[in-house]
Amino acid sequence: MSARRKGRKRALDVLFAADVRDQSVTDVLAAETARATQNPDQHASFAFATELVAGFVDNSEEIDRLIGEVSTEWPVARMPAVDRSVLRVAAAELMVHPETPTAVVISEAGELASEYSTDESRGFIQGVLGSLADRVRGTTPEDA
Repeated sequence: MSARRKGRKRALDVLFAADVRDQSVTDVLAAETARATQNPDQHASFAFATELVAGFVDNSEEIDRLIGEVSTEWPVARMPAVDRSVLRVAAAELMVHPETPTAVVISEAGELASEYSTDESRGFIQGVLGSLADRVRGTTPEDA
């Protein structure tokens, strides 16, 4: 598994934990950073995870607003916590890593949804991200 894929998974872990524990994202990230420094094998993936989490923290209001605008089925607050976290990680990546192709961001989010959420979540998340990517980047996955 690539460092970036692991980083996305670790960012998902941080955002999900903060959400379900009702803790600040920065507090959960600090705790995870302390753990990651003890394991040199995790440094590359954790650096990317930290960038994604910081991207969410810096843009959280805009990210949640955009997700809410493009989600025709669920308001952000009513989404399952894992779906909400996957969408937030992917939205942050779309914003702070413009070099990552849109199709890759959407595909990776779909993989996370398939692994950690319901059968219906993959399609829902990829649909929301396709619309969100158009707003954030002005592209569709096919353009990337």
